[in-house]
Amino acid sequence: MPPTLASVSAEGATPAQATRSAPAGSRVLIVDDDDLLLRAYARALGAVGFEVDRAENGEKAVNLLLANTYDAVVSDINLPFVDGVGVLQAALKCDPDMPVVLITGTPRLDTAIAAVENSAFRYLLKPLSMVQLQDTVIHSAQMHRLLVLRRMAIDLASAAWSPAEDRSSLGELFDCALQSIWMAYQPVFSWKERRIFAYEALLRTSEPTMADPCVFLSAAERLNRMAELGRIVRDRVAAEVPNSPARFIFVNVHSSDLLDEHLYDPGSALSKVADRVVLDVTERASLASVPDVGARVNRLRTLGFRIALDDMGAGYAGLASFTTLQPTVVKYDMSLVRGIDSSPTQRKIISAMTSLFAEMEVDVIAEGVETESERDVLLELGVDLMQGYLFGRPAPMCDEVSPPEDGHATVPQSCDNCLRPLPVESGVQRKGPRRKLPLSVLERPQGA
Repeated sequence: MPPTLASVSAEGATPAQATRSAPAGSRVLIVDDDDLLLRAYARALGAVGFEVDRAENGEKAVNLLLANTYDAVVSDINLPFVDGVGVLQAALKCDPDMPVVLITGTPRLDTAIAAVENSAFRYLLKPLSMVQLQDTVIHSAQMHRLLVLRRMAIDLASAAWSPAEDRSSLGELFDCALQSIWMAYQPVFSWKERRIFAYEALLRTSEPTMADPCVFLSAAERLNRMAELGRIVRDRVAAEVPNSPARFIFVNVHSSDLLDEHLYDPGSALSKVADRVVLDVTERASLASVPDVGARVNRLRTLGFRIALDDMGAGYAGLASFTTLQPTVVKYDMSLVRGIDSSPTQRKIISAMTSLFAEMEVDVIAEGVETESERDVLLELGVDLMQGYLFGRPAPMCDEVSPPEDGHATVPQSCDNCLRPLPVESGVQRKGPRRKLPLSVLERPQGA
């Protein structure tokens, strides 16, 4: 994963969403030349379900790494023979995605820099509590399991996303596309409550050569006009949020949008409705080129925005995007959802991911659901929130729709050119009073 300063934490910085149980079957290697500490660490991690291997020096640790597979490594920095940074480097050679936690009682700038440059997952200071150790290593193992699942998901993707083909007079076509932009909205449906939970805002244009949003976005990238396009989209969505019959609107954010200061302006139109907006950061574009991503995301949360990680299973597979964004919602890419009713491998991946995200208190949304059979399998696997043609096609927002009073609006009866009721054949038409169910993670107040 790309090194960031967010990887370095002091003693009190424990993962906010850590659980008190290790993922099933997790194995961890701990390395320390202090025998008392080594045994104490082993007891603490064994108590929360880890299988623990111990090494009292760096050389033994490297040999164990070569012979075994681990979900996380915890190492002291000051070790005989091979130091902790050497253990970190060896672990990443064995498994480039291995989360390694470095611990030291004598922090120095050079070792902190080395930890960041070599992609240490955490850098902790002694003395540390056993609870902090447990939470940190559980979080590390969860991230490693998640990454393994994501790589499996990527391998299942049937088609790769690619930029637009070269076109003549690209600038002129792009200008025409900008002049005819409009936003379509596709429902995200909660099956438990038989209601529209949210809408995703989707970019559209009446310019026929850029009717495909991927072509439109690729043109913006090549012309260096992503910031311009992003501002127009956000202003359009902000104007329509009050008319939404659902509590939340998902707005797609490209990695380059995170570099635009307009996104962080408290006076911008979108910031004024931030409590109803989920910023959907795509996994198809790397965040490595965005400096201080964690700090930027925190600024957005301070404004009231919630964060979602889009296209899970189709994009960049590093740990950095998930750990840095710490999203409230993860959206499974349609390449992982389509045909899940006939693919045991996809079912296993979705099941494992969904269980892991539930432990981490992260909502999941399955995109691209088109058949009742796919819907039923997803429900069996614990996925409640879904999006796809089965529940509704993208359509313009209806100006006549009133905003919900309680954030639990049902589908409006509207004109043919606006948001349509869900089809009867999808089996989602509501009858009778609404059931009061526990709030999703997304619906909880910020910081709860």
